[in-house]
Amino acid sequence: MTIWKDHLVNRSGKKLAIALLLLASSVSGQAQVKVIVDLNTGSEATAAFKFKHVPSPVKADVAAKAKLSLVVGDRDGNGGELTALNDGALPVEADQPAANFFFAAGSDGGRIQISFDHAIEVAQVNSYSWHPGARGPQFYNLFASDGTDPKFNPEPNEHTDPATCGWKLVTTVDTRPEKGSGGGQYGVSITDAGGSLGKVRYLLFDVVPTESEDPFGNTFFSEIDVIEKK
Repeated sequence: MTIWKDHLVNRSGKKLAIALLLLASSVSGQAQVKVIVDLNTGSEATAAFKFKHVPSPVKADVAAKAKLSLVVGDRDGNGGELTALNDGALPVEADQPAANFFFAAGSDGGRIQISFDHAIEVAQVNSYSWHPGARGPQFYNLFASDGTDPKFNPEPNEHTDPATCGWKLVTTVDTRPEKGSGGGQYGVSITDAGGSLGKVRYLLFDVVPTESEDPFGNTFFSEIDVIEKK
């Protein structure tokens, strides 16, 4: 199943009446940011993470050598370390906590920073997750910065809107279904019709739980890839 997202969602889950194209122009200065979502269920969900439209995870992306930092929130002790997001190793089954990174049970998600040693031109940001229940879907705001704004704060806390301290909102990813838990294997690809998401030194993933009916709504993130424009 492929879903084309054309709206933005804030942390409370309310859809914002702002065209995605307008926010995209503030980041890349040109064309439209696109969010493509693929969902594999049943026998289609395998350790290969093969999707119809979203590229499969790769080991040689620039995120593999980037620094990952937990800016807000706590890692769930049952899950993998932050390095699970860029080590190129993927889970082989739907419920494999140690092969995924996820925030602590009962928490309100958190923020993950990916930083490079210099600004690069980013072509794609791809994120992957896999779980049979509510931990499968992805729900996050993606911010980017080149780090040159005098007001830049690389680690905005949970009370600080990143947009007020040198970050620009790229887009919001929300793969939650209208009904049901939405379990399955998800691939998300964030691109720009112009071929570039802009010059980026820092990425900030503002991750939100997919549900609050129980403590287990934090996504099992299997991998995050950042593809540099050649």
